[in-house]
Amino acid sequence: MLKALFLTMLTLALVKSQDTEETITYTQCTDGYEWDPVRQQCKDIDECDIVPDACKGGMKCVNHYGGYLCLPKTAQIIVNNEQPQQETPAAETAGTAANAAAALSTAGGVAASGMAASGVMPGGGFVASAAAVAGPEVQTGRNNFVIRRNPADPQRIPANPSHRIQCATGYEQSEHNICQDIDECAAGTHNCRADQVCINLRGSFACQCLPGYQKRGEQCVDIDECAMPPYCHQRCVNTPGSFYCQCSPGFQLAANNYTCVDINECDASNQCAQQCYNILGSFICQCNQGYELSSDRLNCEDIDECRTSSYLCQYQCVNEPGKFSCMCPQGYQVVRGRTCQDINECETTNECREDEMCWNYHGGFRCYPRNPCQDPYVLTSENRCVCPVSNAVCRELPQSIVYKYMSIRSDRSVPSDIFQIQATTIYANTINTFQIKSGNENGEFYLRQTSPVSAMLVLVKSLSGPREYIVDLEMLTVNSIGTFRTSSVLRLTIIVGPFSF
Repeated sequence: MLKALFLTMLTLALVKSQDTEETITYTQCTDGYEWDPVRQQCKDIDECDIVPDACKGGMKCVNHYGGYLCLPKTAQIIVNNEQPQQETPAAETAGTAANAAAALSTAGGVAASGMAASGVMPGGGFVASAAAVAGPEVQTGRNNFVIRRNPADPQRIPANPSHRIQCATGYEQSEHNICQDIDECAAGTHNCRADQVCINLRGSFACQCLPGYQKRGEQCVDIDECAMPPYCHQRCVNTPGSFYCQCSPGFQLAANNYTCVDINECDASNQCAQQCYNILGSFICQCNQGYELSSDRLNCEDIDECRTSSYLCQYQCVNEPGKFSCMCPQGYQVVRGRTCQDINECETTNECREDEMCWNYHGGFRCYPRNPCQDPYVLTSENRCVCPVSNAVCRELPQSIVYKYMSIRSDRSVPSDIFQIQATTIYANTINTFQIKSGNENGEFYLRQTSPVSAMLVLVKSLSGPREYIVDLEMLTVNSIGTFRTSSVLRLTIIVGPFSF
């Protein structure tokens, strides 16, 4: 009777305890798991991946759902199915994993942070249904987990367990009966487009665009780098999947392929015929004095200074490469580069005979007799001929003839006073008159009396040379009562030079 009452009270206590127990929410995961908001379930944490140096002493880390194991590198996990396990809730699984960890720790001295019990694990795992393997190096813990150390002889390693494990999507069973990631990219089981690159992920893969492309929907389109903040110093050229920089004429890309630097054309490939000046992005050509740029702006052409002006030289302009020079006619020499000056040949190259006198004129010289007197005249002084009074012939002739010479330039302006005649002997109570006796047939000259004893020869018509004029200028002297009359002649030789200078 007491025994029945005790059983009844124990049953009520257990029912009440179950009524007051809190409900475990699905977002709360046990140690070794974390909540996956996408799949809406707990997923295993790979401690071997996130814990640095999880295992020491040369041990290998083997991840299991809810924990990991540190095993010798030759160890292998085999699950004993002599006592088949049933699927357990998450809470019970955590306790079982703890017990398994304790069993493993005491049985084989292997450190573990928890191991899931047999059955289907969250996120995939293996089913603990493999046959037990006996042997001296087999250590069995609770929950029928068996850890076996592989001997050095590989033939003793179990080749194929009797049952296969079940892995999550994207994983497959390895030869060591653990779930490993499937490399869809290497296997060719991905669905990436030809213009995409397959990137393997844990349990999946991703399709990425090639460098220089971006994903738009399911397609990869070219990125126009030239439309973004400027990569290039001057000009950007977009290409499929890339771009390159260009420089304006006169510039070249620097070593970084982005910056443009000026090309010194004067050093690199001087195209100028004479002077080259480098400027930013270009160059200019200049010519030496006496040259000008041709239409191609590179070569230089001689400037014909003689065609630009007729006043550069007094006589003749001669064009030369890059310059000009002036020439003078025979009998002249160039002075100050442009002016022509008469050469006095009588001082430099006198070619007259001893009985001749040299007379220089503009552009030449002439030789005249030192004694110009003709009979009945006799030479009394230089260039002065007198007709003796004792000679009856002289009564009708001028008493004296004086020879004078002068030179004038061609095209001299008119009217122009050119020569003055003056009496050398003055008599009292006499009257002097002047006239052109000969040599003025065309009326080129005019004699103007300027005083009782002098007169001025005036050029009234322009003369052109070379030409020689001989003009006799006569002075008549008469006394006031008419009892005395005499005359004298000045024979003037006028040489007109060939030029106006």
